[in-house]
Amino acid sequence: MKRRRIFIAINLPENIKKKLADYREKWPDLPARWTKTDNIHITLVFLGYVSDEQIPEICKAAEETVSKYNSFDVNLNKICYGPLDKKPPRMIWTTGEKVNELSSLKNELGEKLGVFENREFTPHITLARISQWAWQRIEPEERPEINEDIDLSFPVNSVEIMESIL
Repeated sequence: MKRRRIFIAINLPENIKKKLADYREKWPDLPARWTKTDNIHITLVFLGYVSDEQIPEICKAAEETVSKYNSFDVNLNKICYGPLDKKPPRMIWTTGEKVNELSSLKNELGEKLGVFENREFTPHITLARISQWAWQRIEPEERPEINEDIDLSFPVNSVEIMESIL
């Protein structure tokens, strides 16, 4: 029985993915593995390993949940190190404004699929994963400051079931 790493996400429009991916040029010496442009997304629910037989049930549950929602906009406003509560930083990510519809959608999907998270949801997109070993070798005063204000918006018209391949 084949098992796949599955998550439910918002896939961004190509022009937004491209604009976010262009930021990697700003910090070329940062010891980080940058997310491929095609893989830039907002994860709503990470399900982990599921069997092929479970995927139709997941699709049906997601479709039933998503059908209750109208389109809404997501506004991305910052590129920074993240998670904000972790030192040293593990990622470079884009954060967005909290949107009630998005939080509600995420919570309802999680509830329907049995994935409960007990924390407030702020939309974020991983742009790069920082190499911890290499980061520690950079003198603190030589580490780049990453705190860019941005203004990118896009409508959310659908969610997608996606597979993560390690």
